[in-house]
Amino acid sequence: MEAAEGQRGRDGGSQRRSPFDVIMSQIRRKRSASDRKPLGRFLSRTSERTAIPEDAESENRGQSPGAAAPVESLRDAGWGRVCVFLQKMGKKADSSSLSLAHCDLTATDLLELASLLQFLPQLEEMDVSWNELIGGSLTALTSHLQHVGGIRTLKLCSCRLNADDVAALGEALPSLPGLEILDLSWNSSVGGALQSLLGKLQPSVRELHLVACELTAADAAALGGLVAVLPKLCVLDVSCNPRLTQEVDAGGFGQLAASLSHAVSLTVLRLQACGLRPDNLEALGASLRCLPSVRHLDLSCNRSLTGGLSRLSSHLPHMAHLESLDLHLCRLKRADLEVLPSLTALTALDVSSNKEAGGAVHQLVSVLPLTQMRRLPMSSCRLTEESFTALALVAPYLRSLDVSWCKVVGGRLPLLMDALQPSVVLELRLSSCGLTTDDLGHLADVCRRGCVSSLRVLDLSYNDSVGDAGWAALFAAGGLGSLEEADLSLRPLTSAPCSAWLPSLLGALPRMPALVRLAMQRWSAGPQEEQQLRFSMKNRNIRLDWDPDGSDWKTSSQEDSQAEE
Repeated sequence: MEAAEGQRGRDGGSQRRSPFDVIMSQIRRKRSASDRKPLGRFLSRTSERTAIPEDAESENRGQSPGAAAPVESLRDAGWGRVCVFLQKMGKKADSSSLSLAHCDLTATDLLELASLLQFLPQLEEMDVSWNELIGGSLTALTSHLQHVGGIRTLKLCSCRLNADDVAALGEALPSLPGLEILDLSWNSSVGGALQSLLGKLQPSVRELHLVACELTAADAAALGGLVAVLPKLCVLDVSCNPRLTQEVDAGGFGQLAASLSHAVSLTVLRLQACGLRPDNLEALGASLRCLPSVRHLDLSCNRSLTGGLSRLSSHLPHMAHLESLDLHLCRLKRADLEVLPSLTALTALDVSSNKEAGGAVHQLVSVLPLTQMRRLPMSSCRLTEESFTALALVAPYLRSLDVSWCKVVGGRLPLLMDALQPSVVLELRLSSCGLTTDDLGHLADVCRRGCVSSLRVLDLSYNDSVGDAGWAALFAAGGLGSLEEADLSLRPLTSAPCSAWLPSLLGALPRMPALVRLAMQRWSAGPQEEQQLRFSMKNRNIRLDWDPDGSDWKTSSQEDSQAEE
C-alpha cells in the first residue's frame, strides 16, 4: 500500500490527489506514540518528509496550474497535518490553544511544529514547557512565529534554553505585538542573557514569569529599566533567583526595587527565595508604598529576614488593597510579627514554618480584619495553649485551617471544631497533631451535624495515636459529600492494621461522590481486604496512595526536619 502511495506521489502531474487522500496518506505513515524515540524518529524523519509536504504549496508540486486545488481545500489539508501531529503527541487539536507540555519534543519535532504554524492563524496560546530536548534549537520555532502574530500567551518553562535561544526569541518578539503572558521559568541559562530579550518586549505584556532562571544583578538592573515602560504589567514573578541579591556591589536589586514604583498596574509581586535581607526590604518598601494596586506580595523562603520585618512594616499600611501576604519560612522572630500593622484589605496571611510565630498569635488576631480572613496557616509554628485558644477567634471565618505539626492540638481539637461555622471551611489540615481517639470522635460529631459539608481536603496523616474506634466513627458519621482528597497515612517506620475500620470506610464511599484521592500509607490489610479496597478505588476511579509494606518510607528524622523547616 505504501509503495502505491509513493507511486501516486511520483505521478502527481497526471493524477492529482484529493485533500482526503493526502490526510489518509499521512495517517498511515505516522508511527504510534508508544514507538516515539528521539533517535529513531530522527533517522526516520527523511522518509516521513517525503510523504508529508512541508507546506501547502509543495502539495501541488508537479501539477499543472489548471489543476491547482482551491485555497479552502489546501487550508483543510494543512489543518489535517496539524491534527495528525497533535494526535502523534497524544494531544487534541485546538485552533486557538496549542499545549505540548511534557511531550518529550525533540529538535526534529520543533521543525515539524514550526512548519505547521502557518495553518494556525487564530492561535492565542502556545505552551511547549518541560521539553528539555529542544534546548539550543529554539530558532527553528521562533523563525516562524510571524505566522501566529495573535499569540497572547507563550510558555517555554524548563526547556534548557541557552543564550542563543533567548536571543532568537528576542528577535521574534516584535512579531507578537499582542503578547500578554511570557513564562521562561526554570531555564537556568536565561540568567545573564535576559538583557537581549527584555528590550524587545511589547507594551502589551501583562505577566512576566522568570522563576529559577539564575538571574544576575545585571538582569535585575535590566528588569528595573523594563518595568517602567510596560504600562500593563500586573504580574512579576522572579522567585528562586538568589543571585539577584548576592552581588551586592552591582546594586541590581536596588535598581529593580526602585523602579517598581513606576509599575503602576502591578498587582502581584513574587520574590520567594531570592535571598532578601533586611536592607532589601527597606528599598522594596519605599517603592511598594507608591503602589496601592498590589494585592499579592510573596516574600516567603527568604531566611535572612530575621529581625528585619520592621523595615517593611511601616510601608505596608500604604498598600491599601493588599489581600495576601506570604511570609512563610522566613525565620521570623516574635518581634517581627508583633510590628505588623493593621491591613484592612487582608484576607490571607501565611506565617507558617516560623517557629516563633506561635507566640505572636494574640498580637496578630488583634490587628487582623477577622471577619474577612480566609487563610491563616499556622503549621510548624509552635503554638501554645494560649495561642491555640486565640486562634479559635479567627477560625469561624477561615476557608483553610492548617495547624499541622503543632502537638498542642492533640486533646484540644473540640475547641477549634466548635468554633467553625457551617459550610465555611474548605480545607482542614491536622497532620502530626497528636490527635486522640476522642478528637476524631468529636470531628465525627461535627461532620454529622453538617458543619463541614463543604470540606474538600482533609489531612489527618501522622496521627498514629488515634484508635480504631476514632477512624470508624469518622467514616460512619457521613457529612463529607464534598470531600475530594483525604490523607490518613501513618508515620514512616510504623505500621498498623486497618481491618477494624476498613468496612466503615468502604461503606462511606457511596456518600463521598467527589472523592478523587485517598492516601493511607503504611496501613496493612489482609489479602481479601486489600483486594476489596483496590477494587472499590478502581471502580470509582479514585487514586489510591497505599503502600502497606512501607517501601516508600523516609526516616522519621527526615520528616521532622522537613516540618521544622
